[in-house]
Amino acid sequence: MEEQLTKEDLRQFGLLLLHEIKLVIGEQTSESTTEDPEWLRSKAIRRIMDISPGTLQNLRITGKVRFRKVMGSYYYNRSDIKKLFEDRES
Repeated sequence: MEEQLTKEDLRQFGLLLLHEIKLVIGEQTSESTTEDPEWLRSKAIRRIMDISPGTLQNLRITGKVRFRKVMGSYYYNRSDIKKLFEDRES
């Protein structure tokens, strides 16, 4: 014998599905917020290191930091910046 679905069955399924989706999204956002991004934009680097745009450009040109250019914006490798910053403090 076939079992018929009611509107209430569909509503409960929708609520269950929505709950599961929220759990998955919540897990992904909590994981991504705990990790620092590997690449940082120019503005963040200048603020962290308290340097001018020209100084950052010189670091890029001289190859002291790795960078990527994405649609006109430069992104710098976090570990390179940390190393450079530690060397600067010593």
